[in-house]
Amino acid sequence: MLDILYRDDFLVAINKPAGLLVHRSDIDRHETRFAVQLLRDQIGRRVHPLHRLDKGTSGVLLFALDADSAREVGGQFQRDEVGKRYLAIVRGWPPESGTIDHPLSRQFDDYGRKLGAESKTEALPAVTDYRRLATIELPDVVDRYPSSRYALVELLPKTGRQHQLRRHLKHIAHPIIGDATWGKGIHNRFFQQRFGCRRMLLACTRMELRHPRDDRMLSIEAPLEGSFASVIGALGWSEARG
Repeated sequence: MLDILYRDDFLVAINKPAGLLVHRSDIDRHETRFAVQLLRDQIGRRVHPLHRLDKGTSGVLLFALDADSAREVGGQFQRDEVGKRYLAIVRGWPPESGTIDHPLSRQFDDYGRKLGAESKTEALPAVTDYRRLATIELPDVVDRYPSSRYALVELLPKTGRQHQLRRHLKHIAHPIIGDATWGKGIHNRFFQQRFGCRRMLLACTRMELRHPRDDRMLSIEAPLEGSFASVIGALGWSEARG
């Protein structure tokens, strides 16, 4: 059963677990479970996904229950009017706060396949605000340094480009732990071995939007999935995550 965070006659939001695809993908042909299908079967109604979360990302995933609501809220996403808050664990210690303003081009198609050079589109503006919430230095030699530094960060994307947060954190040399594409394998393996965590440590914990029916502001929050919360607890960051 999917964890339903919010539901009315127009919208429904779930807390998507890491490892679950939003919809069918040619890249993951072996997968038989998708959020769209599972939610439809659970509530007995057709659902319209309004945005995407990567397979490895957990947290707030929003659907509309009718075409008019899908069109209205979809427009909010297209105009970057939806507020989103993410938590991530990253390699190294980024500055206390900042803005990543780095244009991004589309690299993958709707099914996750990497585009060829002839298919890539122009880079579009992409902006992410971030705030460092906690840091730790572990006495473990993981890379080329005698100790290993990690940080818990809050991410507030101002645009909605493809894989924006993962690519932006890579751009500033603080990749997200568990990211197999833009992360660093040696640190990913360290977290697997040390904490038994095999997921990407990125989660959407809050989403804010205008309701399609009466224009009131909605704020939908999702608790961290157990495996993510366990790592945060093991690092002593439970009070810092907000």
